[in-house]
Amino acid sequence: MRSETEIIIAFIFKRSGKTELTSSEFYLPISMDLKWFSPQEAKAFVDMVINQNLLVKKGDLLKPNFNIDSVVIPAGFKPSKQDFNKNEFVTQKQEKQDIVEIIVGKIIKKTDLARQTIFEKIKLIEKEKNITLKVAALLVGKEYNIDLNGFLK
Repeated sequence: MRSETEIIIAFIFKRSGKTELTSSEFYLPISMDLKWFSPQEAKAFVDMVINQNLLVKKGDLLKPNFNIDSVVIPAGFKPSKQDFNKNEFVTQKQEKQDIVEIIVGKIIKKTDLARQTIFEKIKLIEKEKNITLKVAALLVGKEYNIDLNGFLK
């Protein structure tokens, strides 16, 4: 039996009739059209399934990493959300933030700069380069020659 996550993915792709979707083409239907998730939860769901390798991101497009044609979608399907409760999404967001905190801590230790100064620099790079907070933190860490190889995944 397929997981509820795989059923959601197959449902959205079958519903669209496409083999590849942009992130917004995936998360908007599950939040706005079907009202299965809030927009924030839907975006976190997309991140989660990419991390679980159920969706593969190539450029701006998402593609299922399994055969959606083999997935049977039950009549009247609606996810229970027990596997995707808010705490799981919040936990993932906290894990991302914790990584940034660890990187900031390493920068503080090496440079004696104030936490606020480092965060301002990270936020500025995030905005200027249009990248994630984690990647911006990595760039700032590299700028100060901090060994961050463990964070590159």
